[in-house]
Amino acid sequence: MKTNRILVAYGSKHGATAGIAEEIGKSLREDGFDTAVVPARDVQDVKDFDAVVLGSSLYAGHWHRDALRCAHRNAEALSERPVWLFSSGPVDSSAEQHDIPPVRGAAKEMERLHARGHVTFGGSITATTPGWIARTLVRHDKAGDFRNPERVQHWAHEIGAELRAQGNGGR
Repeated sequence: MKTNRILVAYGSKHGATAGIAEEIGKSLREDGFDTAVVPARDVQDVKDFDAVVLGSSLYAGHWHRDALRCAHRNAEALSERPVWLFSSGPVDSSAEQHDIPPVRGAAKEMERLHARGHVTFGGSITATTPGWIARTLVRHDKAGDFRNPERVQHWAHEIGAELRAQGNGGR
């Protein structure tokens, strides 16, 4: 059985989504998959990958433009392989308390790409996050890091299990 090559691409301006993508990549590697984690803006072609996990930060209820551009640029190739989507966004504990449905843009991409699933993880805005919105949230004690590594790892292992069940590699 061959080991799948999995691409984990993320669209994010300030890095919280990159941290989630790195955690997904780490978990998939632990499951025996050859995994690349890269910014979505750097993805020109997904044809060398057997599966794709595409994530984006949420900003005002929208997916980051780099993730959307990556999905559109690679739409034909993505339709030929398993795809999962994730979002990082709520800067509160809501993503931990219940499943948050994908925002409209992510739901539209899910349908267009025939994605096998989507999950929204908590976001992160801290004193080191640049921008006036981040400074305002920090100043009003509304900031924090609400990413849950265990939840991210669990979801990534579910993806690996689904790929293995289909005979698509891994351990």
